[in-house]
Amino acid sequence: MHRANRTLATAGGLLLATALTCTGTAMAASAPVSSAAVAAADCRPLANAPAQAQAIVNAACSQIGVPYSWGGGSIHGPTYGQDYPGGGPGAHDSRVKGFDCSHLVQYAAWQGAGIALPEGTWNQARWSGATARFTPSQGTAPLQPGDLLLWGSDPANLGSVHHIAVYLGNGRMVEARESGTLVMVSDVRLNSQYAGALRIAGSEQPPTNTKRFMTWGTQVGLRPDPGTQRPPVGRLPGPTAVDVLCQVHGERVTAEGYTNDAWSYLPKYKAWISNIYIDDAAAWLPGVPNC
Repeated sequence: MHRANRTLATAGGLLLATALTCTGTAMAASAPVSSAAVAAADCRPLANAPAQAQAIVNAACSQIGVPYSWGGGSIHGPTYGQDYPGGGPGAHDSRVKGFDCSHLVQYAAWQGAGIALPEGTWNQARWSGATARFTPSQGTAPLQPGDLLLWGSDPANLGSVHHIAVYLGNGRMVEARESGTLVMVSDVRLNSQYAGALRIAGSEQPPTNTKRFMTWGTQVGLRPDPGTQRPPVGRLPGPTAVDVLCQVHGERVTAEGYTNDAWSYLPKYKAWISNIYIDDAAAWLPGVPNC
């Protein structure tokens, strides 16, 4: 049971609207793509960093060579994007399976460290879970691999951020840059649009003996038992990272044409959620023990 596509459908036009962040054609104030793109072997942490930060880098580097696609990508991997309305190289990105800049970063954070970043570069730039922030004037000196680099039309306003990349160290980064290119390693561009950086490593990690997943849908009910007979004890307003302790077979639930009787226990909420609302390819979650 795969829910990645259903996540987009559930959000209506909203998720895709917020996902379209990097430009489908050449980025403003960017240098031509040239020898800055290097082989996958060169994509790795280039300085000392905590294990969590290195895992973020490694996840981003695992996508080297994947095409850029405007609006493409998810926490699970590349997806088909949307045609860039401005034309140019991105005019046919609905036929290209890949990542845009924000979804590459979102993928790296989730797959590498279980960190759930929001949709959209401007939302990622302002993410409240950042553990440190760095100004443009600081350059790259205080940065570590795994930090997120930002560019905006008004660097003083994080709401204007239109491009984001993962820092490797030593003045290098991995990015999904623009339509017609592949995920690549580049030199950090400390130009007039550079808006600084933020650190996401060090964010809250799954408690011991739990496994982190993402939910889909809105107003998903959390129940006191693995069933729907009793009122919800809480609701998840939208896609949310949840830490699952164990799972059982309970009441059969049908949604979006799928039926599933598996339920997972969420110790943070002291409640149960139907597995049908967990965004994973398997109905019975892999790596999660029976309760």
